[in-house]
Amino acid sequence: MESFKIEGGHPLHGEITPQGAKNEALQVLCLVLLTDEKVTIHNLPDILDVNKLIQLLENLGVKIQKLAKGSYTFQADDINMDYLSSPEFAKQSQSLRGSILILGPLLARFGYGGIPKPGGDKIGRRRLDTHFDGFVKLGATFTYSEHEHYYSVSAPNGLKGNYILLDEASVTGTANIIMAASLAEGTTTLYNAACEPYLQQVCHMLVRMGAKIEGIGSNLLTIHGVKQLSGCTHSVLPDMIEIGSWIGMAAMTKSELTIKNVGWEHLGLIPSIFERLGISLERRADDIYIPAHTNGYEIQSFIDGSILTVYDAPWPGFTPDLLSIILVTAIQARGEVLIHQKMFESRLFFVDKLIDMGAKIILCDPHRAVVIGNDFRSRLRATTMTSPDIRAGIALLIAALSAKGTSTIHNIEQIDRGYERIEERLKAIGAKITRV
Repeated sequence: MESFKIEGGHPLHGEITPQGAKNEALQVLCLVLLTDEKVTIHNLPDILDVNKLIQLLENLGVKIQKLAKGSYTFQADDINMDYLSSPEFAKQSQSLRGSILILGPLLARFGYGGIPKPGGDKIGRRRLDTHFDGFVKLGATFTYSEHEHYYSVSAPNGLKGNYILLDEASVTGTANIIMAASLAEGTTTLYNAACEPYLQQVCHMLVRMGAKIEGIGSNLLTIHGVKQLSGCTHSVLPDMIEIGSWIGMAAMTKSELTIKNVGWEHLGLIPSIFERLGISLERRADDIYIPAHTNGYEIQSFIDGSILTVYDAPWPGFTPDLLSIILVTAIQARGEVLIHQKMFESRLFFVDKLIDMGAKIILCDPHRAVVIGNDFRSRLRATTMTSPDIRAGIALLIAALSAKGTSTIHNIEQIDRGYERIEERLKAIGAKITRV
């Protein structure tokens, strides 16, 4: 098992470019299964989860060619459906939650899809009902083997369009249903659909492949099924979660930093939420410039004087993936903030490690924590930690970069799942970090 050793207390300086978006990459990679023609995808991040999914597609029979860093062609013209029942597939898919996204394309094109219970972050219950309810409404039959923990859907006579009201605006659930509906007979109306930028990217890519989708960017989508889809070329957006991570890191380490090519129009509330923590951001073309906060930063209150509350919500609300970063960034602010993690009940349980480092945090319950800022009057103390999930891992890394002394973070495979060559990129802007 690999670990990071981080010598904290060094300000960073320079430019950093965000990787391609992890959450988008996992979705668009599965789109290649919808056609037998070549699909080219650019700006794929070189991270563990994406590489695992590429390997899974190759094992399924997809022909893959790497063109350059982050650029690949995929051709799914000889898929081996028998692979779905192999022990190797079970092992692969259980280590990757994104593997659930192969079900929609396989069901639409081949009439069958199956997968063991997928893995992913240990951040609480993440149910899959939305995916399977949608498939059933499109005419599929759903079965679950309790003994093997295996989910399967079948539609030997094809799928038929239908009106579907989602019980929650699940991003992966919406993507899976859209992919299945794109090859269904007739029209599907999908209400309460997720509408975040990465889901919009899925829709735009499908349209370039020949799909007919109306309402892109809204929570009401109309998908007119077509008989077949063709190849296309697609480029993945910058990762908004990584962008938010670098904003928090710059503030906590009092660093002057420029984040390049961020795709401002796709960031939603992210810049304004960090500004509510008192962090100065400057838009320079498509870059974010963050000055060194040598005098600290002050959390705003609501206009009635009540404590600022930051909570997650479906897009265009604030993404849950950045609440861990907001929490750790608030540790050295002036003032207080209530962090309300509504969507996952175990995502705040890493705060005990921050408390050990000297943070003033009150964990109210599994969903809420109050952070009382230190205002840099006291530095965090270096310590030894274990990363429980991707976002907690990067929050702990930010804390370690700002702490006094040398910290160790174990289980950094969790960080590698979502952040590309992170120690190499951080070293380039002055971080003292070593992989051991």
